[in-house]
Amino acid sequence: MAKILFVMTGADHWTLADGTEHPTGYWAEEFTAPHQVFTGAGHEITVATPGGVVPTVDRSSLAPEVNGGQEQADRIAAALEAATELKHPVELENVRLDEYDAVFYPGGHGPMEDLAVNDDSARLLTDTLNSGKPLGVVCHAPAALLATERWGGTSPFAGYRLTGFTNTEESQVGLADKAAWLLQDRLIALGAEFSEGQPWAPNVVVDRNLHTGQNPASSGPLAEEILPLLK
Repeated sequence: MAKILFVMTGADHWTLADGTEHPTGYWAEEFTAPHQVFTGAGHEITVATPGGVVPTVDRSSLAPEVNGGQEQADRIAAALEAATELKHPVELENVRLDEYDAVFYPGGHGPMEDLAVNDDSARLLTDTLNSGKPLGVVCHAPAALLATERWGGTSPFAGYRLTGFTNTEESQVGLADKAAWLLQDRLIALGAEFSEGQPWAPNVVVDRNLHTGQNPASSGPLAEEILPLLK
């Protein structure tokens, strides 16, 4: 049985370019789909957030129209309710990488607010990359990689092939024109080789021990890609 650390946003909003706060948090499917893959294979998950706050689900991620209907939306809501890990997160500041076999970052717009500038997350990402342990990051969660250049040097993720929520997808949800910055643009500026797939279709990119997924539909396939690496 492997132990997997899920690093999740503690934010409940995303500050837009005009200073208004867009309600958000983590995206439900990006937690539930990988959670089901990993726990279904007998692995253990621990959730960590900045300050150990209970993470907030983006309410729009529970809507029937983004989940293929009411039945699936209800299943996802029930899965969140049953996931006791969400109710008892550990403090990201106190995480020790040597206690885990893999690290996984679910997305949602929340990471754009807090993990993008979080030094504890940046250290964990850098240490995980250097350790060779599987590192999974999906949708908006690659925003956390931006914090790895906050110390004035080149990011260790520069030169890596990766993906994340695209400018096209952000435009299609109506937030690109309101955002202070766009994830795809910033990842390219970081020095990463960004791989853009079709909007809303699963797209998983693997480069060494870094595994990234483009959007919510990629979260389950991303976990499946990591699964064979766990012992």
